[in-house]
Amino acid sequence: MPKVLIADDVGEECARILRKAEIDVDFKGKMKPEDLKAAIPNYEGLVVRSAAKVTREIIEAGTKLKIIGRAGIGVDNIDQEAATRRGVIVMNSPQGNMASAAEHTWGLLMAMCRNIAQADASMRASKWERSKYQGVELETKTLGIVGLGKIGGLLSQYAKPFRMRVIAFDPVVTKERAASLGVELVEMDRILAESDFITFHVPLTEKTRGMIGAAQFKKMKRTVRLINTSRGGVIDEKALAEALTAKEIAGAALDVYETEPPAKDHPLFKVENCTLTPHLAASTEEAQVKVAVDIAEQFVDYFKNGVVRNSTNLAGLADPSLTPYMRLAEDLGGLAAQLAGGKVKAVTASFMGGISAFEVGPVAQSALKGALRPTLGDDVNVINARYFAKEAGIQVLEEKHKEARNYKSLLAVKVETEKGVKTVAGAVFEGRDSRIVEIDSMDIDLRPSRYMVCLAYVDVPGIVGKVGTILGQNQINIARMEVGRAERGRQAMILLSVDDPVKPEILEEIRRAINAHDVRAVTLP
Repeated sequence: MPKVLIADDVGEECARILRKAEIDVDFKGKMKPEDLKAAIPNYEGLVVRSAAKVTREIIEAGTKLKIIGRAGIGVDNIDQEAATRRGVIVMNSPQGNMASAAEHTWGLLMAMCRNIAQADASMRASKWERSKYQGVELETKTLGIVGLGKIGGLLSQYAKPFRMRVIAFDPVVTKERAASLGVELVEMDRILAESDFITFHVPLTEKTRGMIGAAQFKKMKRTVRLINTSRGGVIDEKALAEALTAKEIAGAALDVYETEPPAKDHPLFKVENCTLTPHLAASTEEAQVKVAVDIAEQFVDYFKNGVVRNSTNLAGLADPSLTPYMRLAEDLGGLAAQLAGGKVKAVTASFMGGISAFEVGPVAQSALKGALRPTLGDDVNVINARYFAKEAGIQVLEEKHKEARNYKSLLAVKVETEKGVKTVAGAVFEGRDSRIVEIDSMDIDLRPSRYMVCLAYVDVPGIVGKVGTILGQNQINIARMEVGRAERGRQAMILLSVDDPVKPEILEEIRRAINAHDVRAVTLP
């Protein structure tokens, strides 16, 4: 039974769903880093929110750890590089607090435009300052959205009843997607120059850290107002305080900060035209229930069905129907690498037919894992395979082709080693039944199995009988057999599924008996 630690204030629904699925759960709430590090060796799964910092030291201490789940969107409190190197899946729950985050962003926009927080504080100080807190309207103004993902997309729809013009910058989103939302996709410089309000919805990365600073403020209208509910560090807070004080920009509203909570002497605390909230965007009753349920269901899917959803360190597996292809890819990679022999130099995964329309990154990584596993063993998995390949200088390629000869979808894995090149192709039938269908352009039809033997020889009568006799004499039972050949009397191949491993001396006996070009035993996971 897998064991999961909930080390943050995650809704109790999370533990309830996991226990119902017969997953052992310890719910400990917020934990000190040293306590988390001491406890983590006992768990396969870890669930956190934003308070827990899952550092490299904690991940390396988690010797059994397979999966870390963030009940929410942002995962910058998790060392993803360390997790990836250890082969630990990191996943989030991006849907659960989407509406709450978008609504809080809009609330900050409205409050900032009408100086609601400042006017409230003035009233509580027994003042009546109507003229001081004159606001501005949203109608006909331009809203600039940086990051047109799910939250940015919701905000673009919120702007419509206010008759606002909406422009957006997002290096990933297509013009067609933006157009479907009624949004004009523009470059960042136009966002800075044309917007009356700019709202940020991006992850914190090396590219986005400090993306808005002194130079960017100088490109904005003096009447512009900024909102950041995404991640602290996207806006240079010191430069923001200076721009607000100097009236280079009109206002700002922040829910996230470089350091949380901010220091007592934080410069923005002294700036009146800045509205501040303590990271409240996802803090609604509904959102906390949704993210707790989402991450629990994702854990159940992983531990019970082997399905990975919303992973942030494994290229998105968008459709569960690709799961059998991941298993097939690993078998094909392992088979090709062992048939080629020697140190792996390059791995190419080719996707033909219907499968080429999918996001196939995880499938390619499974093929790579299979190719590396014969030498690296259990140290390599689908998460860290690319790290091992990069460190070893192994080239990894993906190819897509719309057509697949004789199949709706075909997956081929080519492995180049220091001793040669082998290409093995496979297909998935009736949703789950995986078959090896081709080895080096020779047609084959056999299910992958744990123990296999591949024989390459010149096609002459009596070969099958000799092979069967030798294996039988050595108490090796043949489960399945497939024979392929280019043409009569030329190159031929036998692929066998056997019940037990075949020792090298038996392989040598077979090689001599049939004068084989090559005889290989293969072991698959």
